[in-house]
Amino acid sequence: MSDASVSPLQELLARHVPEDDKEREDLERMRHFAAVLPQPFSRAQAPAHFTGSAVVVDPKGQRLVMLLHAKVKRWLQPGGHAEPADGGRMEATALREAREETGCRVRLHPAAPVPLDVDVHAIPARKDEPGHEHLDVRFLFVADNPEALAHDPAESFGAQWLTWDEALARADEAPLRRLLEKARRIA
Repeated sequence: MSDASVSPLQELLARHVPEDDKEREDLERMRHFAAVLPQPFSRAQAPAHFTGSAVVVDPKGQRLVMLLHAKVKRWLQPGGHAEPADGGRMEATALREAREETGCRVRLHPAAPVPLDVDVHAIPARKDEPGHEHLDVRFLFVADNPEALAHDPAESFGAQWLTWDEALARADEAPLRRLLEKARRIA
């Protein structure tokens, strides 16, 4: 895909290989939105916009970070909305979010596919915004300094290093379990 009209986001999604039917459907939906949304990274973009998230593992790949998300009150991986400084690169969004939400120095895992996983999930309407979808592009990162783990109180109620089994026990939906299983196989 060397066509100048193809964005880095479209190239990233074009090379991803989904693992199951849900991820395959989500990937097709994301490819569609990447091609048609005028501002795919804008939070104001209805009905959907792209987000980036990360599984962050310790250097030995034995533990990962989960956050108790403040808004949804669920244990999730670090992640969030794209910002202009990310330059439309989802790995930059996920990297920035992982650093902000864990306090750790993180980098892409050298053996992980880029992206590791994709997921589309509905965000219910709130008083200040209508319902919409997050088109989440997910990556695997390594924390070089796991002892620096700290959470951003504006984003989460806490952050913890968990074993894979502990994290999977807290994963309350199939796409999150799929993401964690993929990361576990590589880490």
